[in-house]
Amino acid sequence: MNYSEKVMDHFTNPRNVGEIPDADGVGEVGNAKCGDIMKMYLKIDGNTITDVKFKTFGCGAAIATSSMATEMIKGKTIEEALQLTNKAVMEALDGLPPVKVHCSVLAEEAVKAALTDYYTRQGVDAKLIVGEIPDCSECHAHD
Repeated sequence: MNYSEKVMDHFTNPRNVGEIPDADGVGEVGNAKCGDIMKMYLKIDGNTITDVKFKTFGCGAAIATSSMATEMIKGKTIEEALQLTNKAVMEALDGLPPVKVHCSVLAEEAVKAALTDYYTRQGVDAKLIVGEIPDCSECHAHD
């Protein structure tokens, strides 16, 4: 499989790996059946994502998309982070092989899951802001 230099770079030197013990929002997506599990931690101050970390169990593309997604939302507002799409993540990585597109979908969903957790902790109905997060059992269906 041919991966771009950017995918290889984010796979071999992933950014923002780890966890935030006092995170304001934590989201986990994926399942053992798909083989990729992503956990994302957000630190939010006011309306800005001041820090973001991730732990991903999965293939190189899953790690690369998680890494790139964290880079793309760090320092951004919640609204900007909610606009993040899997297509934007793929473009930032100079593309992914078709069979790995679902990894970028998971990265988008991990961000949304962490923001959903953040809003839920604030006592806000996250579905009104974040929307529904697709179930990963469909993760190969909506490539």
